[in-house]
Amino acid sequence: MPDWRELETFLTLAEELHFGRTAERLHVSTAQVSQTIRKLERRIGVPLFTRTSRRVELTPSGRRFRADLEPAFTAVGAAVAKAVEAGRGVTGTLRVAFGDAAGGQLLAGVAERFRRRDPGCTVEFREVRPAEVLPWLRAGEVDVVLTGLPLPAPDLVAGPVLVRELRFLAVAPTHPFARRDAVPVADLARVTVLRCALPDPWLDEHAPGAEPRPRAGLQELLTLAGAGEGVLPVGAHIRRYYPRPDVAYVPLSGAPLLEWGLVWPSGTASARVRAFAEAAADLVREPA
Repeated sequence: MPDWRELETFLTLAEELHFGRTAERLHVSTAQVSQTIRKLERRIGVPLFTRTSRRVELTPSGRRFRADLEPAFTAVGAAVAKAVEAGRGVTGTLRVAFGDAAGGQLLAGVAERFRRRDPGCTVEFREVRPAEVLPWLRAGEVDVVLTGLPLPAPDLVAGPVLVRELRFLAVAPTHPFARRDAVPVADLARVTVLRCALPDPWLDEHAPGAEPRPRAGLQELLTLAGAGEGVLPVGAHIRRYYPRPDVAYVPLSGAPLLEWGLVWPSGTASARVRAFAEAAADLVREPA
């Protein structure tokens, strides 16, 4: 039977489709990744990847193997993590990241409830830029992040939706949209749309030409919108937490509600993460 390392290497390469990036994530050499995959293919008896000088792709057998393996692999990893943490209890430090003032305020309330339930665990807050969310989670820089959902990354798990809100556009006061009561989604195709580096399937569909700003944070994107460089889709809470004389906020009509929730690496959820997610869900269920 294949061992755990072989299966982990296969799933990582199936996601990255690049030997170098797979080696970086697993902290091994590219040659070790290649050797491990060849060994796994010999065990199974079929090629799992096709390799050329320019690209790596899953074979049909590889795609079927990934579809069958991934849920079981994640479940086993989660079971091991639960067993280890059950023995330790909810102790240590939980590193929680947020992207803006509203997210920080929500997580502060969650942390207060969490500490009452599990006083043996401390909470450490970090502010994260959109471009840092995925790298920080994958590198273990933080344990959990409050971010927009869905976040299409098979190596991450999302907890329940904590907040749903209307979508708005941040625009310059002189922009034609600023004089409207609302802007239809279809009109996004007529203007330059600003966006952060995080994946957003809805925005990909309705503003496919929007170029992500890999390093831009919220304040930088709002400044660009205020300078007339484009329009910025935002959640309704931005109007309250970031009022600016150079930015007008206009409802985006015909758009689904924007959802926010906690996200953490799959297969590694500790008792701390699960307890924090439960505290968050309990907090938002309370009547206002």
